[in-house]
Amino acid sequence: MTSKDELFKSLVAEHQEMVINTCYRFVFNREDAEDLAQDVFVEVFRSLERFREEAKLSTWIYRIAVTKSLDHLRHLKRQKRFSSLKRMIGVEDPSAEIAAPHSENPAEAYAGNERAIVLQNALNSLPDNQKSAFLLSKQDGFSNQEIADILNTSVSAVESLVHRAKKNLHDKLYAFYTEH
Repeated sequence: MTSKDELFKSLVAEHQEMVINTCYRFVFNREDAEDLAQDVFVEVFRSLERFREEAKLSTWIYRIAVTKSLDHLRHLKRQKRFSSLKRMIGVEDPSAEIAAPHSENPAEAYAGNERAIVLQNALNSLPDNQKSAFLLSKQDGFSNQEIADILNTSVSAVESLVHRAKKNLHDKLYAFYTEH
């Protein structure tokens, strides 16, 4: 094995779980998160020679994970718009059939799923930069400096993004729950 292969293998071992978790926080689906993590490490492998060490290697990897996750969400939004168009012109959308989760109490499962969907919709409605900063801060526990490095921005910009994301989420969730 070459030194590049050994380095890559150790990078995957060290960062794989965190990359999967980071992707999951964006896409809310374990299989998609694992697929995205594979894409992240393919990109890392292809780009390893070009890494300029302007940031920590882990920061660079998580930046790729965030970018891949956001690209995936944009792709899903385009697919959803296309599916809506297909339904409007009378073409069936087989992806609309989603299996119900297994739970001993269907009412609890439904309530939990509904809350998760409401939260996911609220998160997905945030601008990408707010969503990224919020998830990296609140879900992944990164410091504002680490988030600034990952998003390639300033600490004050991160603070502002997280603050606006919290306010927007509060407003969206408050409006939803007062309406329902």
